[in-house]
Amino acid sequence: MALSILLKDTVTLLKKSGERVDGIKASVQTKKIFIQRSDILIETGDLIQRNMSNGGEETFEVIDPGFHERHGSVSAGYQITHRKLGLPEAEKAIQSVMYNISGANARVNNNSTDNSTNIVNFNSEVVEHLAQLRSEIQRLTDTPEERIEALEVVDAIEAQFESSSPSKTVVKTLVGALPSAASIASIGSFLMGVF
Repeated sequence: MALSILLKDTVTLLKKSGERVDGIKASVQTKKIFIQRSDILIETGDLIQRNMSNGGEETFEVIDPGFHERHGSVSAGYQITHRKLGLPEAEKAIQSVMYNISGANARVNNNSTDNSTNIVNFNSEVVEHLAQLRSEIQRLTDTPEERIEALEVVDAIEAQFESSSPSKTVVKTLVGALPSAASIASIGSFLMGVF
């Protein structure tokens, strides 16, 4: 008898990262939830929701995913140890998904329409000097390998300036890693002066 016949429940996986996986066939038991899928990653702290035919909804917190590899005719899957959450606790757990985003124009739209306007204030002089720096590196480096390495350093410097809190120490270290040339040093001095 195939074990998949016993998977009569359909559940939704709510990952701590905010990812949602719907339509997972499962068998929800008092102390375990059985899922015969290996294409999804279920981790401790994730939530599993079950909508019941009577209109009720249950939410479970994953305590131990209990993943098992394929063994003979038994497919790989999960034997999840869980903790059933009460309604207030479940609502709080579902709403406490945290999104950490940064960078110019970064945003999250979760089941909503984005009507926001983003304003990015990126110093145009910094952009010009980074372009000059790339141009000087193209002109002054001898080998393609040196050029690639130096341009990667410039990309890292640019990423620092684009971040919400650029580090002067990191930029100084990166500028120090650039090829030694008067024109490059001059541009590096300007970039350090921005702080």
